[in-house]
Amino acid sequence: MKTVLKIALGVIAAIGGFVDIGDLVFNAQAGATVGYSVLWAVPVGVLGIIVFAEMSGRVAAIAKKPNFVLVKERYGSDLATFTLAASLLLTVLTLAAELGGLGFLLNYFFDVSVGFFVLIGLIAVAAAAVFMPFGGIERIFGYMGLALLVFAVASFNLDPHWSDVGQGFVPEVHSSAIYWYFVVGLIAAALMPYEIYFYSSGGIEEGWTERDMNVNRLNAIIGFGLGGVLSVAILVASTLVLRPQSITPDSLGTVALVAQIPYGELGLVVALIGMLFAIGGATIDTGFSAAYNLAQHQGWKWGKRNGLPNEPRFTLSLVAFALIAFAVVQTGIDPVSLTEYAVIFSMPVLPLTYLPILLVADDRSLMKEHANGMIARTLGWSYFGIICVLAVAAPILFTATNGGG
Repeated sequence: MKTVLKIALGVIAAIGGFVDIGDLVFNAQAGATVGYSVLWAVPVGVLGIIVFAEMSGRVAAIAKKPNFVLVKERYGSDLATFTLAASLLLTVLTLAAELGGLGFLLNYFFDVSVGFFVLIGLIAVAAAAVFMPFGGIERIFGYMGLALLVFAVASFNLDPHWSDVGQGFVPEVHSSAIYWYFVVGLIAAALMPYEIYFYSSGGIEEGWTERDMNVNRLNAIIGFGLGGVLSVAILVASTLVLRPQSITPDSLGTVALVAQIPYGELGLVVALIGMLFAIGGATIDTGFSAAYNLAQHQGWKWGKRNGLPNEPRFTLSLVAFALIAFAVVQTGIDPVSLTEYAVIFSMPVLPLTYLPILLVADDRSLMKEHANGMIARTLGWSYFGIICVLAVAAPILFTATNGGG
């Protein structure tokens, strides 16, 4: 039972990271726009995040070093500072988008004011971050976010042509820029930098040691694998419901309506609850990730394990990032568009994020018998090559397709 509960870290990392506001809408847009043909991009991205999450968790358990400590140690001062600045910009933009998503979701239930519920959402997740233990945060937001499985059930009950679904997992050559935009975006959404920062720091928060290698492996495989299943389900259900009507979802409400078609009001409510907790978990993920990065780069004490009041600089940075994100949302910017920008423009930062993990995980003098074996090394460097290609392709495709429009 203790091992099962520890797997919650992987669940919240997936439910509140892999399946966040951008992924919810991006997968629905992909299904509504190009249908099943891009399904193959989801497992490509999922396998990539599993490979790097497992490595980062292993490094955290054996070397006791979270990801941004690796960045600082492996890069020179200037490159480490650039990586910090870029990651903070993208993470805070994502945090703003998650807060905006919380505001919209709460307003769907109570219909008062989005701006008012953005504030309520901020207060709620801040209270959870301050007063709840790390394990409690993982379990509540991770497991309540499993209500998103309504999309998986819906995708079966909508009776798709399974041969067409299966064909979507076979990569095809296309000349369409829109097709490749969604392929790159789906892979990018799986590999968002803040996910790995949160995951590696979370392993240290939970005190992982050499004895937790199986927990780390199960967290990475089950947690992110589950996120991939949900992504596929949202894409398939959206293809069946939205594409025939030529509806391109531009809000969380439209995505939730996909679950209403087979299940009525109950399906809508369950979908909205799943979204609420998934995005709530993502808000906590991103807020902590930004504070982790700054504290680890600066050499401050950080994390919840010693109590936030005992780590004032880390705590103040967490508050500052939350307030900055709140201010961004109050400008009225669309949170969905904001997240899409963050997803696509995270790609140029990914090589800088993932390279230190590979270097340390390959270092047998540091990791000893827990260094990468042949399979992990081959997958890691292969995915690093893919990431470098996508880092160049993502902004080009974004510009060429006007953001998939």
